[in-house]
Amino acid sequence: MEKEHQLLINRLNRIEGQIRGIRKMIAEEQGCRDILMQIAAVKAAINKVGTLVFQTHFRHCLQEAVAGEKDPDFIDEVMKLLDKYIS
Repeated sequence: MEKEHQLLINRLNRIEGQIRGIRKMIAEEQGCRDILMQIAAVKAAINKVGTLVFQTHFRHCLQEAVAGEKDPDFIDEVMKLLDKYIS
């Protein structure tokens, strides 16, 4: 679990750097094409972080369900969470 957290933190640190880079590009009035490409990269990176967080949460819930420690309705809860994430 610690390894997963560190992976997420590392990814978020990179995204933070990308955001600072975009801010600098705008301040320096760089080309819109380049700025938009960087924004697309940030969007993809943040989506990946969200997917990893969801996978970790679902895996944890599934392990608890298999061990009999989780209400069987957890699937509905997870599906609602997924719907909010992808909407």
